Formats: sequence, C-alpha cells, structure tokens
Amino acid sequence: MMILTETIEVPRSVKSCFRYVADFRTTVEWDATAIEAHKLTSGPVDEGTQFSVRCKAGRGHLDLAYKITEFTPWQCLALEGRGRWFSVKDVITFESLGDDLTRIHYVAEFTFRRGLQRLAKRFEPGFRKMGRASLKGLARALTDDNPPPKASQDTLKRDRKLATALTCFTRYGYRRGQKIWQPMTADITGKHVVLTGANAGLGFSTAVSLLEAGATLTVVVRDPAKAADMQRALKAETGREADHVELADLSLLAEVSKLCERLHARGQSIDVLINNAGALFNDYAQTEEGIQRSAALLLLSPWKLTESLLPLLKDHAHPARIINVVSGGMYTQKLRCDELVMTSDKYNGSVAYARAKRALTVLTELWAEAWADHNIVVNSMHPGWADTPGVQTALPGFRRVTKRVLRSPAEGADTIVWLARASEVDQVSGKLFLDREPRTTHLRLRTQERPEERTRLLDWLTETYSTLHLSDKG
Repeated sequence: MMILTETIEVPRSVKSCFRYVADFRTTVEWDATAIEAHKLTSGPVDEGTQFSVRCKAGRGHLDLAYKITEFTPWQCLALEGRGRWFSVKDVITFESLGDDLTRIHYVAEFTFRRGLQRLAKRFEPGFRKMGRASLKGLARALTDDNPPPKASQDTLKRDRKLATALTCFTRYGYRRGQKIWQPMTADITGKHVVLTGANAGLGFSTAVSLLEAGATLTVVVRDPAKAADMQRALKAETGREADHVELADLSLLAEVSKLCERLHARGQSIDVLINNAGALFNDYAQTEEGIQRSAALLLLSPWKLTESLLPLLKDHAHPARIINVVSGGMYTQKLRCDELVMTSDKYNGSVAYARAKRALTVLTELWAEAWADHNIVVNSMHPGWADTPGVQTALPGFRRVTKRVLRSPAEGADTIVWLARASEVDQVSGKLFLDREPRTTHLRLRTQERPEERTRLLDWLTETYSTLHLSDKG
C-alpha cells in the first residue's frame, strides 16, 4: 500500500470548493495526469455516482472507474477507484477557515495488484510528485485568477485559411481546445440566467450545466408539452428543475414584448441573458405578423428581447453578460440590410439562417460598444458542428456526410456555459468565441461588411419592427 497526503488552502468558500471537487469530471482541469473524465450515472452528484477517468501512464494511458462512497456536503468526499494495475481510495476533507478561505486535505491510498508491489516502490517518488502537482493544480483552479481570454498563435494561424479553420468546427477541434483551457471554477450560485430555446440540443445541455453550477434559471420555450418534458429531464439529470418557465413563441414579436413585460413585472435583475433560440427553416413562410420567419426568430426576436430587458441587465455591481448564439454558417455571408428579409422567390433556408446570424454577430459588436458604460459585456459564440435535433431535421445531407466528426450537444454548448460562468469573461466584450477562444469574424474578405451597413443595422431593425402587424407593439 502507498499513502499520499497533501493539504492546500484556497481563497474560496467551503461550499464552492466542495461543489467543484465533488464533480469528478473536473479532474481534467487540475489533476496532473487526468486527460479525460466522464460521469457515468444519471442524476445529481451524490453517494453512488460513478465516473470514468483516463490518465496518462508513460506513453499510454490508464482507465480508472471511480465511485463516490461518502458524500457529506461541505465536509467530506470519499471515492474508490479501480484500474488495471491498482485500486485507490481518495478521502478529501474540507474545513472552512472563513467566508472565503478553505483548507482541503487529500489522502490517497493505493493498493497495487499482486506482483506489482516492488515495481510500485520503484515508482513511488513519481507518484508523490504527481500528487503534489495535482493539488497545486487544484489550488490554482480554485484561486480562479485566469488572464483575459485570447487566441493562441496556433488558432490565429488556423483562422487564416478556410480549410484549417473548418477543422476547428469538428469534435477534434473541441478536443484540441480542451488541451489549453483554463479551469472553469467560478461559483454562480444564485446568479439569474435567462435562457431561450432550452428544451433540446444546445439549450438543454446549457440548462443542465447551469443548474449543476447552482444558477437561478429562467427558461423560455414555445411548447407547453415540451416544457414539461424538459423539466422532467432536467430533474432526472441534475436533481433540479428550471426555477421559472416562460412560454413564448419567439418568432412573434408581440409575444416577445409580452414576455418582457412579465419579466419586468417579476422585478428580478438578470445577470446573464443567453439568446439561443433558433431554427433553420428550409421552406419559405411568413409569421402571422407578416415577416419572413427566419428573420423574425433569428434576428428581430433577440434584438427586441435584449433591448427590452436592458433595464434588468445594466449597472450591476458585477458585469452582466449577454451571449448571442450564432453559427459558423455566417462566415459565408456579408451583412446587407436589404437582404435580411428574403422574398419567397429567392428564399434559401441556409442562406437566410446565415445572414441572420451574420447580422447578430455585428449586433453583438455594436451592443458591446454602446453598453460598456452600463457594466455589460456582450459576446457571441458559435458551437462548431454539433449533432443537435435541429441539424438532424434541417440538414440531413450535411449530417450524413459529417456525422463522424460532429460534436455532441454538450460539446457544442460548452462555450455558452463558459461565457456565462467564467470569471475572466468579465474582461472581454464584443468578441466571437469558439471553444473558449476569440475567433475571427471573417474567414473571407468578401464577407466584410461596409461601415455604412453596420451603422444602418440598428435603424433597419427599428424600422422593420415598426412595420409589423402587431396587436400589441410593446
């Protein structure tokens, strides 16, 4: 048997420390050897929760199966891990030394398979070195003093060519990003997040992660039956339901206005607004308000929602955040305000989608500049190529060709969660992100918009809204 012990003190509350460490998926952020970690059981993290952790072992890797054997909130966490060469018992205790200071004591007992004891003795100094490195990594993670996000030199190089930039959209791009990420440990317990389009795909994965992180979550969905299914699924996965469910068809601007009225009447300030709702419509159609539905849902709706909720977002003690979910498809289009609403004879669903997302990317930049004095950061993100229900329905041919390299919805949603949660995001505004890195907004010079089009966009939105056939202008 080999016993390793380490003790650290970190400037975080004991509850925040416990929550972070108990979810053993975070080991990839601080453990010196962990390269991959997954939660194997459904439901909230608790006694009996199982994880798989892949660790570096020389030139290869070692897989460990972990199970939580003791779960005493804010005090003690114990796990048993089993691998091919050894088993390990981890006991982690937490002691509050004040509101923002915690002592963490880590004990690991390794039991090696028969015949490997001598070999283990030989490698004991290396084990102890890795143990110290891991706890130092945990201390750095919980100190949460990350620098402002910036693109790596490799990313800047990749974004110079279309082909290399597109490879970053795949699951392999996501895994590449993981290798350089800073830990995401910020505690958002009690922070109020408003999330649109939460019942499936990226939105549902985002909702799961935010509930696990302790956020107070308001979700906006269209269909009551899907809302009920969503709540049951969230409860099963996290032990929590969304705190508030608002029903609204966001393709109808009158419903957007009524939604804003309800949120204002509630009087709850908003810390994070995530404009995620969207769909790609292959067939041309107008809403009952007389506007082509892609432009209505993907552009006019998030514009109206965000502008109307501004009083609930501005002038907080800590920066509020607005996150606009766009798409890599916007790289194919140039902002031309006269072409944002397509006619039936020229309609192409993918083009309409991409144009709206291009406009939303520009709108992100305009808002960031306009609202900086109100202590609001505004950023956009695109999820790469994720295998969501929307892609399966609207782009079956694309999915058939790219299926092997598509990301999971959770991988696609990761940057949304990071933009909502990570402390370093307070230091940057007006950027487009992919895999937690700021990325270029143009991969081809021909998609660069003219300055007059940027200036015109807000006027175009206001003018177009004023022409709609609304029963309630809001």
